[in-house]
Amino acid sequence: MFKQKISQHAVYTIIPAFLLLGCAPQAEKLENTNSQRHLLQATLYAQSSAEYEALCLQAYTLAKIQMKKSLAAGIENPAVVLDLDETILDNSPYTGWQIKSGNSYKSDTWAGWVSAAEAEAIPGSIEFLQWADSNEVKLFYISNRKADGLAPTIKNLKNLKAPQADSSHIYLRTTTSDKSKRRAAVDSLGVNVVLYIGDNLGDYSEIWDKPAGVKNRKEFLVIQGADIGTKYISLPNPMYGTWEGALFNYDSSLSGEQLDSLRLLHLRAWDP
Repeated sequence: MFKQKISQHAVYTIIPAFLLLGCAPQAEKLENTNSQRHLLQATLYAQSSAEYEALCLQAYTLAKIQMKKSLAAGIENPAVVLDLDETILDNSPYTGWQIKSGNSYKSDTWAGWVSAAEAEAIPGSIEFLQWADSNEVKLFYISNRKADGLAPTIKNLKNLKAPQADSSHIYLRTTTSDKSKRRAAVDSLGVNVVLYIGDNLGDYSEIWDKPAGVKNRKEFLVIQGADIGTKYISLPNPMYGTWEGALFNYDSSLSGEQLDSLRLLHLRAWDP
């Protein structure tokens, strides 16, 4: 009788294990030579972690708090300047394609992704935009998407119900990725920009753009650090950005192997 009970217990514990194994999704094998493999952990963090979503919600909660203070103070013609990619639009599926296909970022495939207008919203972004719009805050979207992607970008934003998503409120890249002239163009409209929101410090000031190196970019926080969280709200983006380019001195001619070597060079590691 005792042996029979053991046997029955084994059946009830082993069968679910086999069922779970049978139902588990089969992972796709990535080749060791895949030059985009380094993006895997960061992309999974952005797509799967509750922590990433919490950080985004936290950023937009802070933005709302700061805007409420400005509105209560009676600021006239208040406005917000926002980046688009990884600030309002989630482009991690494009990075996922890079990882699975082994293809690096290219302007033509990126243009295809933009044209598809399938990006979902960054957590908290649309709620904040709609709240700001309902409080008569002007919204200006300054992005380094190319100007020929304006129509699908507007379509994508409207699909997500982002307010003020039209050509008079969207400033895309024409000749330079430096956003300072486009920010100045917004300033010239007579609005009071209360907040800048982005995933890259260059969305707030050009001092963080190239050719600033890793050390320079951190040192600049001393100069404008008081504005972080008050005038500039930062979204997390572990996948790409000027921070990564600074590791390589913005040299786009380097091979995948050279890039990996530089990543390791910048890595701080414990030596037991």
